[in-house]
Amino acid sequence: MKSSILDTVGSPLVHVRSPEGATVAAKVESFNPGGSAKDRPALAMVEAAERAGELHPGDRIVEPTSGNTGIGLAVVCAARGYDLTIVMPASKSPERRQLLRAYGADIELVDGDMEAARARADELAASGDATQLGQFENPANADAHYRTTAEEIIEAVDGREIDAFVAGVGTGGTITGTAARLAEEHPDMEVVAVEPERNAVLSTGESGEDEYQGMGPGFVSELLDADRIDAIETVSLEDAEEECRRLAREEGILVGQSSGAASVAAYRVAERLARPELNCPEVPEEWSEAMDDEFDSPSTVTSDGGVEQGYDDCPLVVTVFPDSGERYLSTGMFD
Repeated sequence: MKSSILDTVGSPLVHVRSPEGATVAAKVESFNPGGSAKDRPALAMVEAAERAGELHPGDRIVEPTSGNTGIGLAVVCAARGYDLTIVMPASKSPERRQLLRAYGADIELVDGDMEAARARADELAASGDATQLGQFENPANADAHYRTTAEEIIEAVDGREIDAFVAGVGTGGTITGTAARLAEEHPDMEVVAVEPERNAVLSTGESGEDEYQGMGPGFVSELLDADRIDAIETVSLEDAEEECRRLAREEGILVGQSSGAASVAAYRVAERLARPELNCPEVPEEWSEAMDDEFDSPSTVTSDGGVEQGYDDCPLVVTVFPDSGERYLSTGMFD
C-alpha cells in the first residue's frame, strides 16, 4: 500500500512503431498521477523548498505554466497542504483549467505567451504573499529527471545499449536531467532535442509563433544544458497532431502534441541509425522469445568462429511522451 498518491510517480517504457532494423521505445508519462512528466519536477521542487525552509504547511505557491507543471503542482499541493495560484496563458486548453480547478488551484489567465505569464508570476511573488518555485531555473527540475526518469529507463532496458535519447524541450528539465544520467551508463549515446518547426529557438536563435502546448516556450531556459545536445529535430504542429491520431488509432496510446512531435523525431533518428540487416524483434511479444532463442545474448559465436549479431546490437532510441491526449480534446486534434 502506498502512503500517498505522490508515491505512485513513475511510468512504463513502451515499444512503439519502429523502422526495420531499430527499436523505438517511449516513456509514457501519462501514467503519473497528474497525467504528465511534470509531476516529477513538481514534487522535487516542493520538497527542495521544504528542505530549504522556504515552504511551510498552509503557504501559497505561485507558478507560471502552460498547464502540465501547474497540474503536477496542484496534485502535490493538494497532498501536501499548500495553496496554489497558477498563472497561465489564456490560449491554453480548457481541459487544463478544469483539471487545475478540480485539484483546488486558483488560476490567473494572462494574454500573451509564457513570457507574459512569467512576468505576472514574478509580480505576485514579489508581493510577498506567495513563493515561486521557478521551474525554468530551479535545478530540482532537472534533478528529478536525473533521479527518477533516467533511472526507470536504465532499469527498463535491462542492460541493452541506448543509442539515442530524444526529448522535446520546454523548461529543458527533462532532456537535461535524463540525458545527464543516461550518458553515465551510455557515453556514446546521441542526445536529440525536439522543438516546434515554427518556433525553433534552439535551431535559429529566434522565437516564432506556434500553437504547441507545453513545448517551445519561445526562449532558451536557464535550466537547459545546451552543450549536452548533439542534434535538433524540428517538427511541425500538423505532423505532430497527425502522429497523435496515428498513435491513438493504431497503437492505443493517447498523447498530446509534444508527444506526437517526440514520436516523429524519434522515428527519424531510428531510421538514420537502423541496421536492417539485423533480425530485430518488431513487437514487444517477440522480445521475450528472441531473448530465449537466438538472441539470448548480445552476440553468438558461429561454428566457423565468426560473430553473429544479436538482439542487443539492434539500435535503440528512447524518447519521452510527456502527457495524455485527454487534455487536448477541445483543440479538435482528434476530430
